[in-house]
Amino acid sequence: MLDIKLIQEKKEWVEAQLRRREPDLSLDEIVALDNRRRLLQAATDQMKARQNTVSKEIAQLKKAGQSAESLMREMKSLSEEIKTKTQELRECEETLTYKVSELPNLPHASVPTDLDKKNNQVYRTHGQKREFHFSPKNHLELAKIHNLLDFERGAKIAGSQFPLYIGWGAELEWALLTFMREHNRQRGYVSVIPPLLLNRETTFASGNLPKFEDQLYKCKDDPFYLLPTSEVPMTSLYRDEILEEDSLPLYFTSLTPCFRREAGTYGAEERGLVRVHQFNKVEIYKFTTPESSYDELENLVRDAEHIVEELGLHYRTMLLVTGDIGNQSAKTYDIEVWLPGQNAYYEVSSCSNCEDYQARRGNIRYRPKDGGKPRFVHTLNGSALATPRLLISILENNQQEDGSILIPEVLRKYLGGKDRLIPGDTTFAVRPVR
Repeated sequence: MLDIKLIQEKKEWVEAQLRRREPDLSLDEIVALDNRRRLLQAATDQMKARQNTVSKEIAQLKKAGQSAESLMREMKSLSEEIKTKTQELRECEETLTYKVSELPNLPHASVPTDLDKKNNQVYRTHGQKREFHFSPKNHLELAKIHNLLDFERGAKIAGSQFPLYIGWGAELEWALLTFMREHNRQRGYVSVIPPLLLNRETTFASGNLPKFEDQLYKCKDDPFYLLPTSEVPMTSLYRDEILEEDSLPLYFTSLTPCFRREAGTYGAEERGLVRVHQFNKVEIYKFTTPESSYDELENLVRDAEHIVEELGLHYRTMLLVTGDIGNQSAKTYDIEVWLPGQNAYYEVSSCSNCEDYQARRGNIRYRPKDGGKPRFVHTLNGSALATPRLLISILENNQQEDGSILIPEVLRKYLGGKDRLIPGDTTFAVRPVR
């Protein structure tokens, strides 16, 4: 959430920055609402001051045995007026808060101004696209050959775009998650297992509410939302708290399922695991001081990239333009892996610096070690990593002409030393229970 004081003091500058993201955005209504709020607040304060004065005068008159009838009539009228003004003030404040909460974050000066995500900039690359000397299969064909995924039963159990992993597919998923969790732990991130059901305050603090409520799964009979990413609960770890500067930066990692409505229609190229309603993701998250947050962002991106490198996959890291960064982000890098079956790059990690946008919403501050008023922290988040497209890339890039699939070396210790998937492997064939 943006600082209303900054909007008032530098309206034209703030508006110009926001128009790098939304060209038609205007702050006129917000400024008018804040001006009205100030007038209502001043009028209410003035009436309450008069109320205190009159109360004292009435007490003095009564003590002196004199009539206070006229002042008591004034007091009654004043009380009604205060009640009306207080209600107007409350409604004005609620509307103002809602309008400000819908505003996106100010993009960082280093973010390219462009509304078309096709113009995201390549920041760096690693490795090369694999050249195949045979006709490669896509992940759906490979999953069928090796009995890794069962989309039909997933749809029967839940609905379309809910995958069911089975056999070596499930084992590979667990291996990936375990490898990534251990990787992050070794890099200093503290493990967190958050609740999967989130209250409204938590979902608001992260920036998902109110603007993106239609993208969330919501419980019908209880005031909870299903976790869309563990960035959301981790933002609220220190909501309404004041940290000590010496404790910063704080690093956290979590492993959770994520739930996304993914409203809209998608083409045949996004079948299978490319776009799903439920997926597993390992997240990394930081609380930092404003002075260190952009150095911490670069380090966070490298932590995520290192995982892809360890898996032996070709990727590119993109610097997103203003038209493609998330509402709460000031700057974002996406890590995209190459999927031969889709003949395209797809995102497996999005790493963002939200500066103090989420901290203001969640009232997360720190006390400077040299004294002074508490300041808002900066929050950073990144996927390290989301598994569906990562698994696609592993399957499609490591397939061999004989139909086998090589397993990345870093995952083998989690799979009993298995180095490849072989067609016809009956390890996980369904057998009668003895």
